[in-house]
Amino acid sequence: MTFKEKFGFGCMRLPQIDKNDPTSIDQELFTQMVDIYMEKGFNYFDTSYAYHGGVSESAIRKAVVERYPRESFKICDKMPTWALTSKKDNEKFVDEMLERLGIDYFDVFFVHNINVPWYKLAENAKTFEYVKKMKENGKAKKIGFSFHDNSKLLKEVLDKYGDFLDIVQLELNYLDWEDSAIEAHKCYDLCVEHGLDVYVMEPLKGGVIVNPPEEIKNDFKEFNPDKSIASFALRFCGSLEHVKMILCGMSRMEDLLDNCDTFENFEVLNDEESEFLEKMAEKLYSQLAVPCSECGYCIDSCSEKIPIAEFFSLYNISKNQPESNIYKNYFDKLCDEKVPAKNCTDCKTCLDYCTQHIDIPGELKKVCEHFKDGFSAYPDNS
Repeated sequence: MTFKEKFGFGCMRLPQIDKNDPTSIDQELFTQMVDIYMEKGFNYFDTSYAYHGGVSESAIRKAVVERYPRESFKICDKMPTWALTSKKDNEKFVDEMLERLGIDYFDVFFVHNINVPWYKLAENAKTFEYVKKMKENGKAKKIGFSFHDNSKLLKEVLDKYGDFLDIVQLELNYLDWEDSAIEAHKCYDLCVEHGLDVYVMEPLKGGVIVNPPEEIKNDFKEFNPDKSIASFALRFCGSLEHVKMILCGMSRMEDLLDNCDTFENFEVLNDEESEFLEKMAEKLYSQLAVPCSECGYCIDSCSEKIPIAEFFSLYNISKNQPESNIYKNYFDKLCDEKVPAKNCTDCKTCLDYCTQHIDIPGELKKVCEHFKDGFSAYPDNS
């Protein structure tokens, strides 16, 4: 496998016409990005039943499937684990995904987002057994699961199903590599022990890595002014021996071009660069108020539908720019247009779904306290 073969087009964060409407994919821009990506020799597209409100798959059909020979591209899709209620749902969703995409087989198929609550749903629906049959009957060439939990649960899943799986898709980046909550390093080692390939999601941690405080941006410029912050993060993942695919969610043409350049001219990290990234990880974590990757799974589980990730993003930016009052206005606007952060009932349901293992209710209280001028008090939910 060449380094060029490791660059996958993640279709969870496609360009949008309306930033507040995930279904409003900018099909024209996406198609232009696909053409450049394909022309440069890349061909792997990762999607899900749920991405962009269910229209990511149809966007791929229009941009890729209807315009290129089937053998020229690869598509990965994922079973909507959270929606499984019985064994029959497996085939129902697979048939719907194939129809949305306009294909008759998947190159890769995953059980989506295995964590404690959704693993139970997959077990009840016998989804791992169903996916095994998909490979046996040709509906999927390779199979596996995407994972968002700690190494203890991963070991449990691999011990039970690892003998017939090909791939585990992990959240992996240099910021989470030694994090005690994410346990990216431990999870990677477990996959290697079981002889499974590792595919990487969130190499930029949902944008956290490429949008650091100015001080850290300046550190990168001083270290190497010719390479982007994103390129270092992608090279960290690609330099790991058992990483076979790195997904990049791209909504801007400039990001696509930068990432293409990284993989076309891939350089394995040297010792000096590795040490520098370790220092940057420590520095970024020390300045990050909330390590949210903006995956959105917590919002789906929230009874109040609080836009948690958006509040955390504003909080992080505001904490790193204390001299600016503009984020208070953005906070008030978000509360008015959507659901106020103070509406959190402290039910803690979101905790089971947070891929970063963040104390979401506790951090929302801090958010409200930080922007407290807009509220008389945070409700007492004790």
